[in-house]
Amino acid sequence: MSNKSESIKTKSVFLPILGRPNAGKSSLLNMLINKKISIVCPKPQTTRNRVHGILTDKDTQLVFMDVPGFLKPKTVLDDYMEKEIDTAIKGADAYLYLVDAKSGITRIDKMMLGNLKNLKKPSIIAINKIDLVKHKSYLLKQIEELSTIFDDSEILLISAKTGYGKQLLLDKIKEMAKPSIFYFPCEETTDQSVSKMVEEIVREKILYFLDKEIPHGVAVFVEHINKQKNKLTNINATIFCERDSHKGIIIGKNGLMLKKIGTHARADIEKNLCGKVNLQLWVKVKENWKNREGILRELGYID
Repeated sequence: MSNKSESIKTKSVFLPILGRPNAGKSSLLNMLINKKISIVCPKPQTTRNRVHGILTDKDTQLVFMDVPGFLKPKTVLDDYMEKEIDTAIKGADAYLYLVDAKSGITRIDKMMLGNLKNLKKPSIIAINKIDLVKHKSYLLKQIEELSTIFDDSEILLISAKTGYGKQLLLDKIKEMAKPSIFYFPCEETTDQSVSKMVEEIVREKILYFLDKEIPHGVAVFVEHINKQKNKLTNINATIFCERDSHKGIIIGKNGLMLKKIGTHARADIEKNLCGKVNLQLWVKVKENWKNREGILRELGYID
């Protein structure tokens, strides 16, 4: 009698992209899928939710998981983000750990790689942002150091920005796939809802255009989405912030900052929806919302 796995003609692998904040995890996911799935910003802690990126190539389906960077929890929201990382790791078939080539290997990297090694699952270490490193001897030293920490893992050089190393990385990941059904339709590239996509794009623009602590004290909630017969999609969304002073900064003088955020967000949303969008944004104050479970539940951070 043949083994059940031998009768399955397709293969799949669930693979979280792990690493320190700002290592380039979201940029790498977007590059591998060839579509903007996760929002990207130079500021750390941009990613809050676990986001699935799906790439189906013939008989193989790769399911990537973009997760928040490792952090020390300070709020209830931080606790949620830490759980997102744990959930991704526990449900994984293998791991992809990202190291920032410019920053080098940190104490956090060493600690996390040691923890992953103890899980005894297939893994790949990718040194990202190599386009930012002038002296290649610095990369060689990183490879040697990583080899001593994780001697049974592939170590690859990549650039999520330029696409360098993309095909080799995909080939190595495909080798990790095991006989399995496809968990997502072949044409899907993410399991992210339209509402969540809109919320994240608006938050991305806030991260880009506002400085200091304000962006990380902001959340976005889509109140209403309605696609009309003329293919125009009406979207109403609320930006929550923690203080009245923050509200004023987000709105800006004569409403110019809010208009700027909305204009740039609408352009990205229209690309994803392949149609015209009417985006209306409001700003409300919710003091200390990152520690209020009721609000976090409303925003979809807590089940």
